[in-house]
Parts: sequence; structure tokens; C-alpha cells
Amino acid sequence: MKSRLWVIVLVSFVLLPFVPVIFAAQDEDSAPTKADDSARQTEVSSSKDTRIDISAPKDDVKNHPNSSVTSADSDEAPSDTDEMHPWDPHKAAKDIEVGDYYFKRKNYRGALERYKDALVYKPNDAVANFRLAECEEKIGNSADATQHYEAYLKILPEGPFAAEAQKALDRLKSKAAK
Repeated sequence: MKSRLWVIVLVSFVLLPFVPVIFAAQDEDSAPTKADDSARQTEVSSSKDTRIDISAPKDDVKNHPNSSVTSADSDEAPSDTDEMHPWDPHKAAKDIEVGDYYFKRKNYRGALERYKDALVYKPNDAVANFRLAECEEKIGNSADATQHYEAYLKILPEGPFAAEAQKALDRLKSKAAK
């Protein structure tokens, strides 16, 4: 029994150094050749069938004249990229909330910046335009206040702050006339 064990141990120590060489030779036999690589490159991938065209339609600029993005069919200089603007209504709502906090504390410049941030993330937000107009009026920028009150009325002509915005516009226009 001991002799068999010695034979197994001796054979394993003798053959063990050659095991990596044996497996490496097997890998070389199964390695792809250059002919296999060129054949693989000419194959058509099935993932190409699922590509989606995300380019803008040809008449996009005509249908959306207020858009700031230019496309290849416009009269402007062609661009190799389409400009993306962040749109995050949740961030805009949070900026309005923080702006309201600053406004209540009479920190009009801080509130003004937060309302501007809200308009970056949601450009046509009526409440942000109205509150921004209030801040501009408090700071003394009547031209900017007028612009944002008018933007509010354009977005929500019958909105909850429409009467207040109209009164503010009348007040600012009468100051400008004097």
C-alpha cells in the first residue's frame, strides 16, 4: 500500500511541471486565426437592427420656432452637435422652494439666483417667472421685472397670480412713464 502511494506522489511531482505546457498547447490550437478575425469583422451584428434614429425631424425648427437648438435644415451655421439643456422639474421645484425661503427672509438677491436656477432646469415655469419678477422689482430692476411678469402672463394668462402680475405691470409702466 505504501509503495502505491509513493508511486502516485512521485508521478505527480514528475508530471506536475508539464501540466501548464499541455494546457497552453491546447489553447493555441483553439486560438482564432487572422482569417477568423476578418470573417468576424464582415459579419453583420444583430444589434445594428435595433438602432433607433434620435436625430431631429427635418421640419423641427419650423414647427418649434422658440427652440434654441439648431439643426441641419436651418439657415444658421450647421453644428456637429445638438445642444442639450438640462430639464429637471424636481430640481426646479426645489430651487423655487429655497427661493421662497430666501424671499421670506428678505434676501432678494439669494432668492433671485434660486429662481434663475429654477428657470435653467424648467425654462417655462410660470411660478419661477412670477417670483423672479417680484425679486427684480424689489431690487429695482424694473425692466427685468416687466419681462418676467409678461412671461408669466404669456404662460398662464388666467393663472393664480395673473391679476397680481397685471397690477405689477401697470405699476411698472406708470413708473417708467414718469
